[in-house]
Amino acid sequence: MDDVLFSLKNVTKRFPGVLALNGVSIEVCKGEIHGLVGENGAGKSTLIKTVTGAYSPDEGEIHFNGKKLEHITPHHSMSIGIACIYQELNQVPHMTVYENIYLGREEISNKILGLTKIALMREESEKILGTLGLKIDPNIEVGTLGVGKQQMVEIARAVRANAKMIIMDEPTASLSSRETKELLDIIKFLKTQGVAVIFISHRLDEIMAVTERITVMRDGLVVDTVNTKDVTMDDIVKLMVGRDITHKYPKVKAKIGNEMLRAEGLTRKGVMENISFSVREGEVLGFAGLVGAGRTETMRALTGVDPLDAGKIFVDGREIHIKNPQDSINAGIAFLTEDRKGQGLILIQDVEFNSTLVNLKHYVSGLLLNLKKCKSDAESMVNELRTRTPSINQLVGNLSGGNQQKVVISKWLLTKSKVFIFDEPTRGIDVGAKVEVYNLINKLTSQGAAVIMISSEMDECMGMADRIIVMYEGRITAELSGSDITQENIMYAASGLPSTERTTA
Repeated sequence: MDDVLFSLKNVTKRFPGVLALNGVSIEVCKGEIHGLVGENGAGKSTLIKTVTGAYSPDEGEIHFNGKKLEHITPHHSMSIGIACIYQELNQVPHMTVYENIYLGREEISNKILGLTKIALMREESEKILGTLGLKIDPNIEVGTLGVGKQQMVEIARAVRANAKMIIMDEPTASLSSRETKELLDIIKFLKTQGVAVIFISHRLDEIMAVTERITVMRDGLVVDTVNTKDVTMDDIVKLMVGRDITHKYPKVKAKIGNEMLRAEGLTRKGVMENISFSVREGEVLGFAGLVGAGRTETMRALTGVDPLDAGKIFVDGREIHIKNPQDSINAGIAFLTEDRKGQGLILIQDVEFNSTLVNLKHYVSGLLLNLKKCKSDAESMVNELRTRTPSINQLVGNLSGGNQQKVVISKWLLTKSKVFIFDEPTRGIDVGAKVEVYNLINKLTSQGAAVIMISSEMDECMGMADRIIVMYEGRITAELSGSDITQENIMYAASGLPSTERTTA
């Protein structure tokens, strides 16, 4: 093909105990939107890092823009026109938005003195953010933004680089539906400019909507490359997992029991106002809303991560005073955070250590630690969640993003808590693993636990929740149940429209 921009030819990459890439061959054409899908651990992340120079292939060839690449480094890959937006954010939190957008590609006014064209970079950054529909001050620190907006800053940096090929690894995982639409429109625009995009997503509807071809990986191998117009979503799922996924949301109604947790008037100035809700035994309470609505902030305050200005919290009918996360753990509340790397895991420790850390006191007898029980429970969780790891002794930092998420889930499942708060539990997890997480939620509710699930995927909330709380700008705008749980009602409430307008719309 004369218009081939990028290709891998029989690329293999090995790690101790793992064959991450096994003779992988892929071609991407100029101006093509090429989907890359596969379960967690299929080899997608390793492929990206090999293309961008973070890893060196053990065998095979990489070609880009008509040239064979050898001894490629991350800096070299950027300089020749390959940009990458990683699944995990790659930013400097204490630097400003415009500094991050220009990071490594600063506009220099005086090389000797190291002076930069600050005004120009600010102005251009504001223009780029504007094309993404974002009202973000380019002068504020990136670390002060939420995860969704930080992701959009990553995208702005890639757009600004004028790359010939942009690799996007789960770019919409933290975005609202509006931001996602804007991003997909930008991808289509890039195509018209001759830019190739490798689009990696577990959201197969997005893959089907924007790509021309899709490469499916499984266990380090390329299973097939297909024309998007010739296949269905079910065809892709079968190629990915090697089996049928018959029920996307296998919700099992559990017996609803006594009230397990109640929050009254939770308030934190400038963040949330008068938040009141309850959740019962056997119930899944969904929290819906756009990015920045205050859902995560509410749960952080509820569990003692952030301070409360006012409000009361009751667990199992008894008022409790939560001043720090340990208080919430002692009260039987488990909080699975959205940011698994920054808040959920210790990356330099292994799977066993991370899985048993929160529950450590239950493995202690006198002065002795029951290592056999720690090992047994960690291995049990690996098997139950189908976590892809060579062993429980593997460092968590070496696992793929989705498998890291499974270790976070393992950690809290072992605490035997009464209330489980899942903040974006399936973010960055493939379709097969999502079903496993949903089944685990079913198992928890069948055992009498109460589950609160924050999800930016509306169909996920609708598919798994018994009731849904909708938030907008730090306040509750709707509580929906039964036949009132519709996409229209959720979207109106998430947009802050009053109930009278929802009724007449």
